[in-house]
Amino acid sequence: MYALIFSMVVAFLTTFFITPYFIKFLRLARIVSIDLHKRNKPVLPSSGGICVAFGVLAGLLVFMGLQTFIQGVKTNASLLAVISSILIVTFVGLIDDINVKSKKVKTKDGMNVKIGIPQWIKPLITLPAAIPLMVISAGETTMAIPFIGEVDFNIFYPLVLIPIGVVGASNAINLLGGFNGSEAGMGVVYMFALGIYGLLHGSIGSVIFLISFASLLAFLKYNWYPAKILPGDSLTYLLGSLLATGVIVGNMEKIGVIVILPFIIEFFLKARAKFKATCLGKLRRDGKLAPPYGKKIYSLTHILMNLKPLTEKQVTILLILIEIVFSSIPFLGFI
Repeated sequence: MYALIFSMVVAFLTTFFITPYFIKFLRLARIVSIDLHKRNKPVLPSSGGICVAFGVLAGLLVFMGLQTFIQGVKTNASLLAVISSILIVTFVGLIDDINVKSKKVKTKDGMNVKIGIPQWIKPLITLPAAIPLMVISAGETTMAIPFIGEVDFNIFYPLVLIPIGVVGASNAINLLGGFNGSEAGMGVVYMFALGIYGLLHGSIGSVIFLISFASLLAFLKYNWYPAKILPGDSLTYLLGSLLATGVIVGNMEKIGVIVILPFIIEFFLKARAKFKATCLGKLRRDGKLAPPYGKKIYSLTHILMNLKPLTEKQVTILLILIEIVFSSIPFLGFI
């Protein structure tokens, strides 16, 4: 247990102290995006997922080092596969964040801000992150299917289900966000919930989730309203990859689906608009956000903003509360 706690502290401190330096670096490198829910449209450093990735990687490496050299436990191959997936998906997210396609926007310095990779390509570029898990045949091929019972997927599990899980989770997390602290805040909730559940049930996935929780908690200090750095696709891809790899190697697929139900709901809402709708709000003169499509609902955030005009911080808090509700379900004895 002390190895896990020490690794969480390392993950937290790594992200906490490295983020201010990356804020300066990303701004100088012009890896930036517009904070759209502010009246003056400030341009902020983006690709904050790199800071979280550094923390998670540091925590996992320290954990494996303590297990190997202090406790005499052989390094778990699944953790090495997870590290490989993290590196791949963070690189892919960074490429998306620094995409060279750009257009002029109305900022104080007339800076060019990237458009980004087309939505339909994103599932394809996150697919390589599944390969390390496929190679080691991570997870159990037998799964309990509701109303059917246990089904052994055999070779189809590593060749089909693992890629679907990694790609699906990475892109689902990417669908809901755009508000200061929302991506990291919701991530803190479901990573902590999955980590505690895994710890109570003796799953190796608890290590991945709790270390990720610690790193996200540190990043949230800089990403909370008003944000000093934006998460970028590097964070949303990373969160999806961490969630997918954690539930696969930890055999927690059913729990993973439950805690990301808000993102699954978001997927179907966005599908109604053929994934062309945004979850962002329309900024009013009083600083509050109105639904961008009137009474038409294409996102969970549209439902919230249709109840009444909300500030950006209020939308973030409500999204976090929604995630708390769904992340509490596994602990209520229903499954």
